[in-house]
Amino acid sequence: MTMTPVHDAADQRLLSPAYAATTVGMFALCAFVAFEATAVVTVMPTIADELDGVRLFALSFAAPLASGVVGMVAAGGWSDRRGPTIPLVAALVLFATGLVVCGLAPSMEMLVAGRFVQGLGGGALTVCLYVLVGLVFPEVLRPAVFTSFAAAWILPTLFGPALAAWVAHTVGWRWVFLGVVAMVGAAAALVSPALRGLDARATGTRTPRSRLVWAVVGAGAVLALDLLGSQEGAIAALTVAAAGLALVALARLSPRGVLALRQGLPAVIATRGLLAGTFFCGETYIIFVLMERWGLSAGLAGLALTGVGLSWNAGSWAQSRLARTLGDTTAMVGGSAVVLLGIVGLTAAVITHVPAALAVTTYVVAGAGMGLAYPRTSVATLAESTDADRGFNSAALSIADSLGAALTIAASGVAFAVATRADADPFVAALTVGCVTGLMAVAASGRTRR
Repeated sequence: MTMTPVHDAADQRLLSPAYAATTVGMFALCAFVAFEATAVVTVMPTIADELDGVRLFALSFAAPLASGVVGMVAAGGWSDRRGPTIPLVAALVLFATGLVVCGLAPSMEMLVAGRFVQGLGGGALTVCLYVLVGLVFPEVLRPAVFTSFAAAWILPTLFGPALAAWVAHTVGWRWVFLGVVAMVGAAAALVSPALRGLDARATGTRTPRSRLVWAVVGAGAVLALDLLGSQEGAIAALTVAAAGLALVALARLSPRGVLALRQGLPAVIATRGLLAGTFFCGETYIIFVLMERWGLSAGLAGLALTGVGLSWNAGSWAQSRLARTLGDTTAMVGGSAVVLLGIVGLTAAVITHVPAALAVTTYVVAGAGMGLAYPRTSVATLAESTDADRGFNSAALSIADSLGAALTIAASGVAFAVATRADADPFVAALTVGCVTGLMAVAASGRTRR
């Protein structure tokens, strides 16, 4: 596909008149997606209690992650064929529609449906923004743009939890969703002039339709896993089939050998998915358990998310400073071990009921491990790729990220439901799933060396 860039690249500054509106708009869109991800963790325990939907608590997090994979694959192929303008508009409409559905949801089932739609839009939006960077900004400015995207994901962890708790307390949790819609529209308006300047003059590479089919299968299997596993009786046995189908879909969307943890690139991509599953399993329950077991308010419990944002950033900074002396495999093994230590520590804290500060500390430790290992999975993937497969491998990394997290969270939801019926500790059961995934992450990271 041949594109006509919007502006002359003579003025090489992100906030020059030629790029300022686009830069601010794209940064804001990333920040709003990140804010929703952080804010929802803070208010979801309140939502689940008000809507009598604790049984669907895990699914409310797994659903947007799973549907995000469908959005990524669909938007990537659509953008390659026709340019990013229409896919970006569709992504914004889906994301905003999901927010509205969540904000107006009369039941937990409807809220999960809204989260699914929101995930479709969020996944597609991320891909479209990356495509737009390559078309609008000159090469010399692209690293700075991606740095701004990283900042857009970090900043909401600093103020998002407190803001979400305040909004929920003063005007109600529904405005955590509804309040973002207008801001998304304003950010989109800033980006729209850049879109009008793009001219698609040729048809790009067509993405195989099978990739979209397998993305849909994977997302559906994750949802089925949670819904079937929370049921009683023979129907619950179908959860094994649903989990197997999700893994098959992941294998079809990744280089060969990912499920077998084959040495090299397959193990790198598996490590990324397992790391995401371990960490985000902890994130799903950290606010919930702090409120339920330690009696903290949503605002106070949300400080755990702020702390983990800082520790993740610190770990990422440390690994970048040690790039010359710390090998990729060493960073991935060390980071995976630290994440495992954090999730095991959180599980132990729930069992022993230590002071809340210690429970929060374990989760913050896990964030530092993610900062250490997560960036190196991207570096190692690019190092193992060629011009012929770089795009496929990069997409596989993102897909493993989302599906790995969604699958682990869905499985933790099943464990939560089974433990509740058995009169066992549901939080320990759910977090144990994260511990098992963390063990697998450590094993996979040890096989990442070529």
